[in-house]
Amino acid sequence: MARKTVGIRDVAAAAGVSVTTVSHILNDTPHARASDETRKKVRDAAAALGYGPNRMAQGLRTQRSAMIGLLSEDIATTPHAGMIIKGAEETARKHDYTLVIINTDKDADTRSKRRDVDALLERQVDGILYATMYHRAVSLPPRLFEVPAVLIDSTDRTGLVPCTIPDERGGARTAVTALLDAGHHRIGFVTNTDDVPATHGRLQGYRDAVQGAGITFDPGLVAAQESEAAGGYAAAKELLSREDRPTALFCYNDRMAMGAYRAAGELGLGIPEQLSVVGFDNQTLIAEGLFPGLTTVALPHYEMGAWAVQTLIRLIEGHDEEKLLADEATILSCPLIRRDSVAPPHASTPAGADAALTD
Repeated sequence: MARKTVGIRDVAAAAGVSVTTVSHILNDTPHARASDETRKKVRDAAAALGYGPNRMAQGLRTQRSAMIGLLSEDIATTPHAGMIIKGAEETARKHDYTLVIINTDKDADTRSKRRDVDALLERQVDGILYATMYHRAVSLPPRLFEVPAVLIDSTDRTGLVPCTIPDERGGARTAVTALLDAGHHRIGFVTNTDDVPATHGRLQGYRDAVQGAGITFDPGLVAAQESEAAGGYAAAKELLSREDRPTALFCYNDRMAMGAYRAAGELGLGIPEQLSVVGFDNQTLIAEGLFPGLTTVALPHYEMGAWAVQTLIRLIEGHDEEKLLADEATILSCPLIRRDSVAPPHASTPAGADAALTD
């Protein structure tokens, strides 16, 4: 037998109120007059009967679909960055919105990205989130401006779309400060060669921290290679082969830190007894998989996804003041995740290797 469809009249009968009262309560009609007891009775009856407001009918009335599009550059296929989707999806659900995701390649051409935006608009999404694989400035497909939009981990070259990015500089400062607090004064920086905001921000944060501790910045303690394990190995080997080697390394990301572990092992340097290491990104499979566990700085992926949805919904609902956020990116902090790769400098450190270079 076909299952009987539960309607609003069934809820009204079960709750002992009028159909109008049920409609006002379940649709959160502004200024609807109903006691807390009546509201609870209606919602309990609706839940017991398995009834929910008709989304199609609501859409016809409000001209909204209650759907948000997420155009993701490889985010959906990247484990650590996938927290962006989790933050966005959980926040959207709390506000009764559904997230529609299209995953694209970060190197996709302009035509492909335009098709992806068209596909979301054809599904009548109320707004679009655009999330990039790494922090950079982007040029957006023109049709994206037809609905409210928010960027995640990127900035809009036109300056018209609100965006959120991680605090690259502050995160690096936090990482290096952890090494300084452990007693290290000669800290090497294993960094990236790409011309992207994270490269510049993390270098500046490194400089901020050492100079703030009264230590003269030494460009000889900075080694740049590709931002992968092989690059981290090469850069760390370069720094650790010096007679006045650093007693600690700050690495541009966890993949480079993995390479630094290998270099330290080949040189007979125990971590953290003879060399402390701090990474960036908190890629859990790497940071927890290394031995000892890697102390690192976490990118606020979940928080960026949640912030973006909250901001987008406010734009959808007509809070135009949120557009002022487009004037300057909203920067979210990067917390330190402590594990076991940091310790005070070892007593057997080569002479001069941990001497402070003060102004």
